[in-house]
Amino acid sequence: MTTYVLTAIGDDRPGLVAALAAAVDENGGNWVDSQLALLAGKFAGIVQVEVPEGNVGAFLEALPALAEEVGLDVEANVGAGGGSPTGESLRLHLLGQDRTGMVREVTSALTSQGATIDGLRSWTREAPEGGGMLFEAEAEVRLAAGADDDGIREALEQIAAELMVDLELDATD
Repeated sequence: MTTYVLTAIGDDRPGLVAALAAAVDENGGNWVDSQLALLAGKFAGIVQVEVPEGNVGAFLEALPALAEEVGLDVEANVGAGGGSPTGESLRLHLLGQDRTGMVREVTSALTSQGATIDGLRSWTREAPEGGGMLFEAEAEVRLAAGADDDGIREALEQIAAELMVDLELDATD
């Protein structure tokens, strides 16, 4: 089996995921993992699939047809081998008044401590009682192997004070 990571984007409409799943299945592939989202009228997804060696050519030829058939542009990249990630996993939650640079500040603090972001979801919403816009984010963060969370907590607490946001960092279950 060959592992592929697919990135897919297109104007949102019914049937996009079904068409991609059909291309995988029709070529003997297995849908292993995915994260799919709708943002600003665009469907976007990243999907890990496994395809039998003998079907790789036909599978890769089927993907460009999805653009014509359903308007879904799909790019396939061979997945990197390797074991499971090491290091402690933490869950990060941030909430504060929306302003430019927040994601940059937080991710720079994480990077300075050698942490990796395994997942990030962010959004804005109106604050209660006309208080402007709030920015909220949730992330799964993985520490470098052998690192503890003290350095991350310190770096993030400093950022939280500067950005005037509520920031929580908890161990994942």
